[in-house]
Amino acid sequence: MNKLLFGISGLPIGKDNMKFNYKLGIEYLKLIGLDAMELPFVRSVNITEKNCKEVLDTKLHNNFYLSAHGSYFINLNADEEEKQQKSLERIIKGAEALKKVKGRSLIFHPGFYLKDSKEETFETIKNNLLELPNFGIDYRLETTGKGTQFGSLEENVRLCMEVPTCKLCIDFSHIHARYNGSLKTYDDFARILDYVACNLGDSALEDMHIHLSGINYTAKGERNHLPFEESDFNYKACMESFMKFNIKGCIICESPILENDALLLKKYYESL
Repeated sequence: MNKLLFGISGLPIGKDNMKFNYKLGIEYLKLIGLDAMELPFVRSVNITEKNCKEVLDTKLHNNFYLSAHGSYFINLNADEEEKQQKSLERIIKGAEALKKVKGRSLIFHPGFYLKDSKEETFETIKNNLLELPNFGIDYRLETTGKGTQFGSLEENVRLCMEVPTCKLCIDFSHIHARYNGSLKTYDDFARILDYVACNLGDSALEDMHIHLSGINYTAKGERNHLPFEESDFNYKACMESFMKFNIKGCIICESPILENDALLLKKYYESL
């Protein structure tokens, strides 16, 4: 990646009751100045033989970045080995579909602690991730928004160090919520970027995949996404840290007002 791209999760909202499929969504986002979309494979893989060529052609024509969010039904630390295998199959199915439209990154939450210790959970998830085939798609491990969920920044960084096919998806809003509003200043964001660079190298900062939104949370962590202006998430300090560290890659906005907040981020970033 040679710059920082801005996009949204799923189809845009649009104006005046506009209706979108992937082709129209990509064209609309490009028109308003955005660069990326994260396809929602969360309940089903919706790239099919019927729409695959249209999506691919539209992506290529618009020089557009596509990623996808994998199934919500993934737990590589499930008690039953059959469920672990089903989880691997869902990841692979999503990656295969994303490859058909020349997408780059498949994002997913790798699992849950359940009754296991953090170290036991880590080892089980790592061993399953090592089973994933390498066919040109980045498997991106997303940081989670609750302390009861596997997927802290430290856990995901360690997995990326030990599993060659895996990379990070840092959801800064999830980190903010996971630690009860921990990201308040520029230095808070800078510490995360420093940690990534120290453990994964500067190259990781040149190939970032990031989720951002305003967020509602309690002491137990994430509750729901909010528009930035209705949240205490300091998006300005966040953007300032990205500029200072000269990171590259893709930011996916998950705000309820999607492209409006994605443009808010891009406008502020470009003003720095």
